[in-house]
Amino acid sequence: MVFAYNIDKKTIPNFMKYVLGGTAGMMATVIVQPLDLVKTRMQIAAGAAGAKEYSSSFDCIRKVLQAEGVLAFYNGLSAGLLRQATYTTARMGVYQMEVEAYRNKYNESPRVLGSMIMGIIAGACGALVGNPSEVALIRMMADNRLPESQRRNYKNAADAMVRIVREEGLFTLWRGCLPTAGRAMVTNMAQLASYSQFKGAFRQYIDEGLLLHICASVCSGLLTTVASMPLDMAKTRIQQMKVIDGKPEYSGAIDVILKVTRNEGFFSLWKGFTPYLARIAPHTVFAFVFLEQLNNAYYKYILGEENRGSGL
Repeated sequence: MVFAYNIDKKTIPNFMKYVLGGTAGMMATVIVQPLDLVKTRMQIAAGAAGAKEYSSSFDCIRKVLQAEGVLAFYNGLSAGLLRQATYTTARMGVYQMEVEAYRNKYNESPRVLGSMIMGIIAGACGALVGNPSEVALIRMMADNRLPESQRRNYKNAADAMVRIVREEGLFTLWRGCLPTAGRAMVTNMAQLASYSQFKGAFRQYIDEGLLLHICASVCSGLLTTVASMPLDMAKTRIQQMKVIDGKPEYSGAIDVILKVTRNEGFFSLWKGFTPYLARIAPHTVFAFVFLEQLNNAYYKYILGEENRGSGL
């Protein structure tokens, strides 16, 4: 679906696209952080020999509450916010710049294939920038489930990254970068490209507003979840793994997928699907709504004109 655009001279500066995109992502993360923790705990939980640590997402929530308390759901929040300040800032900024460049050149919104390619590029850029905070986030959220003797006990995201560099080397911050980039490319291709298409399809039945954003983002979130979860599982396992006697537990993303399929079953690649979906859909809704409102405020109070849209 293609929409024509009248381009005027007043636009949001490129650096502000990054700032607003990252801010919207951070605001959404504060809301969905508990669901991200549940998803991560389920993905790293052992499932071999029929001894599952968690029987379901609700069982995971119950056990975390009983053993660690309510505040445990916000373990790793500093790393989660740092991830949004890096990963989401990069991907949203790059994508908005790509879309605006396309509209300036062709005076219309990108077609589906163009949006998919733009999403892939934005996802790869975001993954490269955000991987260090991703490693810190995964480790901090998983720490409390380890025996006390094996816990890393990072104080915050900055402490985690400093200690990782000091104890394991600089490039450990980019451990799992390939599956992270693969997941980010798939996620952004599906999420960013499909969101505007779903909005366009639903707009003939639903007026512009929150309900339209929710419907479009839930559909986009479901598609994104199914496509990206195996790579997300591989990324999580690689970033959490320990190196014992100089030998890492996994050699790469394919090795993770093969071992999980062989030892835990094919559908274990989608372990944590419910909290992942429950995280993706609200995060998409909140991030897009916040971004549209932030853009709206910038156009109104800084540029002195009505908003032309979020750029997504």
